[in-house]
Amino acid sequence: MNELNIVLIEPQIPQNTGNIARTCAATSARLHLVRPLGFEIDDKKLKRAGLDYWSLLDVHIYAGIREFFSQNNGSFFYFSTKAKRVHTEVSYPRDCYLVFGREDAGLDEALLHGNMDRTVRIPM
Repeated sequence: MNELNIVLIEPQIPQNTGNIARTCAATSARLHLVRPLGFEIDDKKLKRAGLDYWSLLDVHIYAGIREFFSQNNGSFFYFSTKAKRVHTEVSYPRDCYLVFGREDAGLDEALLHGNMDRTVRIPM
């Protein structure tokens, strides 16, 4: 039974996605990948980082962000360096979605502005 959903919107770096996939497999979190991806699912770097765990994943792949939102309901939390609240200041309900944007661009500004009450940051 999944209690957490990790959403990667247009991930670009296969090693990052592989590492996140490995963490999802270890924690039984559901992984959602939203295209376009900056790599192919069978990419060698992705395989090295986490594809050997792929069979243990509950992974869903979407053609785009509209398809993702049309097929999923729940509490969405958006991660951005622009957020005022830190991720530890929020109580996350079961079956929520933690949404991350592209490594080089983050999430779309319109999406963030429409959801500032559910946007958080991870201090770096």
